[in-house]
Amino acid sequence: MSRSLARTVSILGHPLLMLPLALLLPAVAGGLPGTGGIAIAFALAAALVMGWSWRRVRQGRWAHVDASAGDERRSLHRFLLPVLAAAMLLALWAPAGVSLYLGLSALIVAVAMLLARWCTLSLHAAFAVFAALMLLRWTWWAGAAALAFAALVIWSRLALARHRPRDLGAGVATGTGAALLSWPLAPHWPSP
Repeated sequence: MSRSLARTVSILGHPLLMLPLALLLPAVAGGLPGTGGIAIAFALAAALVMGWSWRRVRQGRWAHVDASAGDERRSLHRFLLPVLAAAMLLALWAPAGVSLYLGLSALIVAVAMLLARWCTLSLHAAFAVFAALMLLRWTWWAGAAALAFAALVIWSRLALARHRPRDLGAGVATGTGAALLSWPLAPHWPSP
């Protein structure tokens, strides 16, 4: 039961779900224009990344779409970084600082690449905390709920033996740093 719960939490806490949720929830609640386009763009980006990951598994290059092995992780980072950078440039038209958040997401991946010799930075932990702190800036209750969920995501990565504590600590620190960088730069979303 515990492993099944951990797997479910890990899937729900996937970075491809956490970042769009943290951007779309305030945008939809605030009635900001262009949220449909943002949702479609995120869905397409998620399909691209998941399709590429699935193909790596089908080709026998990866053991699992989670990209837990070192060489899998390195190829994932090399794929994600330009995808996020391109998405950031394409999102310059989008409302609510979407481009900024995509740029900071690319920064999270770059930090993971830089720390790869010392740890396998958990992108799940980084993006769960990043998303939670983005939501905390919007409204305390959404941020508190997201922080509680981020704690579950971190637990799930340990329970599934995908990361060690230092990997998760590096992810939490990186996600926190990216969020703190965003606070003075991003526009404030309207409260619900």
